[in-house]
Amino acid sequence: MPRVAFTLQVRPELLDAYVERHTPVWPELLREIAAAGRRNYSIFLDRERCTLFGYYETDDDETARAYLADSPVAARWEASMAEFFVGLEGRADQAATPLVEVFNLYDQLTASAATDHESPAS
Repeated sequence: MPRVAFTLQVRPELLDAYVERHTPVWPELLREIAAAGRRNYSIFLDRERCTLFGYYETDDDETARAYLADSPVAARWEASMAEFFVGLEGRADQAATPLVEVFNLYDQLTASAATDHESPAS
């Protein structure tokens, strides 16, 4: 299951308005995000740097992006949110560059356990 993380920069003068816009998010958008196949979706805010860190899990991120790209609800939401971002061309749900995962505890523990079971006893 792919895990996807990204960062976005918010205009400092609009930071509070950005937070308010997410309290709460439109129910129809929440349903679209779930229908796209994104799960365990969170956005974290570093107020000092005005940076967002987003994370979600999905079976197929390309399919999820395509679903949201075709969604009129997501298009309306992204149009309403465009003013908040610095240096972003296009919709945030389509243009945010995914980060490269370099460590995952569960994956490494699982791999380590498999290796431990495969090693012959001394």
